[in-house]
This record gives sequence, C-alpha cells and structure tokens, in this order.
Amino acid sequence: MLERAIRSVLAQTFTDWEMIVVDDGSTDGTADLPVFNSGRLDIRYLRFDENRGVSFARNRGVERASAPLIAFLDSDDEWLPRKLEKQVRWLDDHPGFRIVQTREHWVRNGRRVNPPATHEKIGGDIFAQSLKRCMVTPSSVVLERSLFAASGGFNETFAACEDYDLWLRITCRYPVGLLDEYLLTRHGGHADQLSSTVPVLDGFRIRSMMDLLLSGALSDDQAARTRAMIASKARVVAQGCKKRGNEDDYERYQRIADCYG
Repeated sequence: MLERAIRSVLAQTFTDWEMIVVDDGSTDGTADLPVFNSGRLDIRYLRFDENRGVSFARNRGVERASAPLIAFLDSDDEWLPRKLEKQVRWLDDHPGFRIVQTREHWVRNGRRVNPPATHEKIGGDIFAQSLKRCMVTPSSVVLERSLFAASGGFNETFAACEDYDLWLRITCRYPVGLLDEYLLTRHGGHADQLSSTVPVLDGFRIRSMMDLLLSGALSDDQAARTRAMIASKARVVAQGCKKRGNEDDYERYQRIADCYG
C-alpha cells in the first residue's frame, strides 16, 4: 500500500514538492523499500523506533517540512496525477481560502463503492456539519502550513478522531474550499484500519467538542450547536455502554448528556 501511495506522488503533474515519509515504528521492512535508497533529495524518510500514533507522525512530518503548503497522504490512499496541480491553482484563484479539499472515490476490498450521502463533500462554512461527523479527509487536503501551526496541529493524546478534532478548530474560524473533482482514491476494508481498531469513536468526538467549548473560540451560535451535539452523542454512547454492561461509563456519559443537554 505504501508503495502505491508513494507512486501516486511521484506521478503528480505538479513537481515542486518535497515528500516526507514518516515511519511510526513499523516492523514490516518499510526502510528497505528501494525508493528510500535511491538518493533522491526530494524524498525524506523519517523513522521513529516507537509507535506513537498518527497524530505524532503527521506533526513530526509537518515540523520538518519547508514548503508554505502542506498535503497529507495516508499510506492506504492514492492521489490522482493532477491533484496537487489543481489544488495549488485553486488556492491561487481563491485568496479568501487557506484550505481546500477534493472529492474522492472509495474502494473497499478492491471494489468501487459509493460513500453514504452523509459523507458527501461540501465547501464553505462547514462547522455545523463537521460537528456530527468528520467532513474533511486528510488525504484530500492542501492547506497553508501557517494555518496548521496556528490551529495547534493534531492532538497527540487522541488515539482516533484526531482529524475531526483539528478540522473543528479550523472550521469554526475559516471556510473550507472544495475543488469539485475526484482527485483522491481511498482504499478501505483492511483489518488494521484505525477506525476499525479503536472502540467508541464518539467518545473522542465528545472530548474534542468539550475542549473546543473551553477554548473560547466559538461564537454564541457555534457554542449552542456544539453543546447540543455533545448531549446527543453522549446519550448514544451512554446507551451503548449500558447494552455492553459497562455501568461506570454509562453513568459518566449520561452525566455529560444531562450537563450539556
């Protein structure tokens, strides 16, 4: 998968890029891939011996980047050849935007599938929609490095939903551009996908929204929407905990729902 992702960067029609591949403690022989031993100066291989999670890996990559724009690419995704070219041009043509994403194809277990309508990409002020679910795909994004830094980067204490958390901090202040073309292919269905290995994802989303409320960054309308979504998600999580017989977590999430509802 990683080789496929790297090849999709090498195939870009936009060529003024640097690639930083962050190896977060892998044990699959990644360091032996020929591309890392080719002598190319525009590909940098950064390895850590201890696995510290996707947020740590992405943040370390951005820290070492020198370009004013940042693009992310997960190892199981691939870009279409004109992705960077078109996004850089889009940002040049839309100076009111600091971040832009594209539409995406989904492939599950090797077959094209249609994503749910609720995951349809939209542009502009998407904060309200982003409270319910993650509306921005990291692998589809190009954003200003300065915006990433000012927003605090990815929260390294989150085992999952770190992208949801970052996009909320951005979308509460800035519009997100949408380049209305399919320039990313997302591959899923494999057993080690993060979303399938971390339980109770809504617990991280609730924590993210609570942190955002405490930050004081929200308008009155945004804060009201956020409180309502915390209560809604907490009730759902509480019921799930009750069904699994986890009384302590049931009571905790029920208290959260009552507090914010």
